Amino acid sequence: MNSEEDDDFTEPEKLPIYRKGKEIFDLVHRITDLIPEDNEHLMYVKSCMLGDAALLTVKVAGAEAAGLYDLKMENAAIIRKAARDLVVSQHSLEEFGFKESEYCEVVRELVEEYRLLFIDWVAGFDKWDYVIDRWGLFNPPGVGPFDKDPDDDIPFHGFEEDPGD
Repeated sequence: MNSEEDDDFTEPEKLPIYRKGKEIFDLVHRITDLIPEDNEHLMYVKSCMLGDAALLTVKVAGAEAAGLYDLKMENAAIIRKAARDLVVSQHSLEEFGFKESEYCEVVRELVEEYRLLFIDWVAGFDKWDYVIDRWGLFNPPGVGPFDKDPDDDIPFHGFEEDPGD
């Protein structure tokens, strides 16, 4: 890496959103450790909750490594879904008879704190560092899936020797 690339790289572990995601994962892990192993339905909910909680840090790290706007937004969308699923999982725990489901209220509060950090984090994405998302989901504002790619105008003659020689 050159020094310019080093300046652009942020260690995900230092980001407030990453640290909050880790806090959520640790809490979800402690709560789900209380689930009785003989209840198949609750064990499934446990696996979903742990997976969703893990995504809150894993996808932040992926987005930070990705660089491109569309890849960052794709990771952000996955994070949003995981966080929302995590909040809703309390209903599943209650439905299948988990006695300590009230602890999930703390998870809800932490996810709300995470959501506010998420808004600021996404707002900081570089909208000029992109390739056109031809699926149309994750383009920066003002860019559409059918727009002409400005890179198409850059002449490329391959890797043969300079034609001017």
